[in-house]
Amino acid sequence: MYNKGILYGVIAGVLYTVHNIAIWKIILLLLTVYALTGGHKYLWKVYKTLPRDAKALWRYLKVLRRMKYCQKNNLNVPMIFEENVRRHPDKVCFIYEDREWTFAEVDEYSNRVANFFSSQGLEPGATVALFMENRPEYVCLWLGLAKAGLVTALINYNLKDIPLIHSISCANSKAIIVELSLVDSYASVKDRLDESLPLFVSCLGKDSNMPSNVSGGKNLDAALETSPTSPLSGPQRANYSDKMLYIYTSGTTGLPKAAVIRHSRYLFMCYGMFSLTGMTSDDVLYTPLPLYHSAGGVLGSGMILFGPIVVIRRKFSVTSFWADCIKYNCTVAQYIGETCRYLLSSPERPEERKHKVRLMYGNGLRPQIWEQFVKRFGVKHIAEFYGATEGNANIINTDGKIGAVGFVSVINPEVYPVSLIKVDEYTGEPIRRKDGLCTRCQPGETGMFVGKIVRNHPVRDFHGYADEGATKKKVLEDVFEKGDVYFLSGDIMMMDELGYLFFKDRTGDTFRWRGENVSTTEVESVVMNVAKLKCATVYGVEVPGSEGRAGMTAILDNDDSLDLDELAAGLKQALPPYARPLFVRSVKEMDMTGTYKLRKVDFQKEGFDPLKIKDKLFMFDSKADKYVPLTEQVYSDILSGKVRL
Repeated sequence: MYNKGILYGVIAGVLYTVHNIAIWKIILLLLTVYALTGGHKYLWKVYKTLPRDAKALWRYLKVLRRMKYCQKNNLNVPMIFEENVRRHPDKVCFIYEDREWTFAEVDEYSNRVANFFSSQGLEPGATVALFMENRPEYVCLWLGLAKAGLVTALINYNLKDIPLIHSISCANSKAIIVELSLVDSYASVKDRLDESLPLFVSCLGKDSNMPSNVSGGKNLDAALETSPTSPLSGPQRANYSDKMLYIYTSGTTGLPKAAVIRHSRYLFMCYGMFSLTGMTSDDVLYTPLPLYHSAGGVLGSGMILFGPIVVIRRKFSVTSFWADCIKYNCTVAQYIGETCRYLLSSPERPEERKHKVRLMYGNGLRPQIWEQFVKRFGVKHIAEFYGATEGNANIINTDGKIGAVGFVSVINPEVYPVSLIKVDEYTGEPIRRKDGLCTRCQPGETGMFVGKIVRNHPVRDFHGYADEGATKKKVLEDVFEKGDVYFLSGDIMMMDELGYLFFKDRTGDTFRWRGENVSTTEVESVVMNVAKLKCATVYGVEVPGSEGRAGMTAILDNDDSLDLDELAAGLKQALPPYARPLFVRSVKEMDMTGTYKLRKVDFQKEGFDPLKIKDKLFMFDSKADKYVPLTEQVYSDILSGKVRL
């Protein structure tokens, strides 16, 4: 393309200077020659994608300009929020269970938090763990901690046992806030945590006594009651580039990893979604997603930084979704793939077409139900996006292309440097050429999604995890040229000839189920412990009609001693519902790789089909609360939808 450009330039110069041909004729002639020599395909791509690219580029430039302004003026998240408070203090900020919180009320509550915790001997940069379910106080607490220059670790409220201990400890938490409803979960592990870790119980009521199983804790409600509502005095406690949150991700291996979310990244994620989806400050956003996730906790509740009202629901409900949207006059709503499937599989209701929702954004909406979902519920615009919590490779489908998670410009891909590279299908390792560099995928080929890292860039930087070792595993050097550095997403995608990207699978040891990332390494260790150290491997299998992959474990059971009732009870105690294997395969032998890792690829390809598998198969029956034989009839009922998982 570059050589052609030089040649065409020379020809144009000769025609103009020697033959004195009009410029417009020269351009027309060169375009004709270019089209006849194969350039017609490129021109067709330009014709098809230029409107899309121009619209997205304009919005992206607005995001860049905003981020550079924040960087130049060292603005942090609380400062941006306070701009909204000054602009419209009495405007509604949150709605939760029919109670309205104004921007001024959220500001005052967060000021109380900032003043109180700054008086507890916690220095700026220290971490406070937050173990709480969805509610406005959740956002007020981390916002107040951020005002004090503290970092909040957002703990998944489904966690129990070792994963819970790990999540609190790996962020080096210096204190923890626990909601009253989660006190029992925390109490079950507190003896295995640092004895000196201060505990503050929230939602207890200022005059209530501390629960007996955490008698050493402090009543946070009572403490905040007497804390000043005025802004924290003194110098600015946090800079634009400082850490603000830890949001946990399963990553590709092991226990949850604490991804670093700096003030800069939080602002970029929020403003990027706000701008690229075309939201306005007059919108009312409905978010039933967990606030400990980046989807709900950043891309949902974070929209208050730009003026929209955010309606928070404690937990997602199929029967209440559209009714809530009507009740609160919502114009925008969030989803994950499972949300859409649940809504679509529910009986039709009159209110599902009476809402004012014009935009829904999220990730995981399956192409197979996309059109059906839009048609049934009358949502004009779906903005499907892709982005790892910790990653710098974030894309969004701005024009509603069915099935796409985003796009890369085919006219000028350098504007946003993300790519697909070829990887080994078994190991997920990048395939390198003889020169040591990676191979870029061509349209129609699948490969791992990667994003170029540019240090100190407001958008392209990668901040990693609390664990430096985990951070290094997500960085790849010498990708397309010596010395360049890219973020490894761990996800497999395919790009078509117009630059649209389609999610295909996850590499490594992670799969997604019920809207949650499930680490197979973590689940394997639990299975092996419960099964009395029997060799076991865990993987995800596709279930027709379901989003993501359901968990399945293959357990080596040579002597038929596996106690399935004990297995079910042990997994229930140690794992959240979405991480428990739905299927069990009892095997007599297991293959290993050359590095002594259990080979699970063949198991995964065979799925849970009793017609193909000779081994004993079992399925978890939620009604009976135990594993039962997976017969051919049960398998058929799962495929037909008679049995729902």
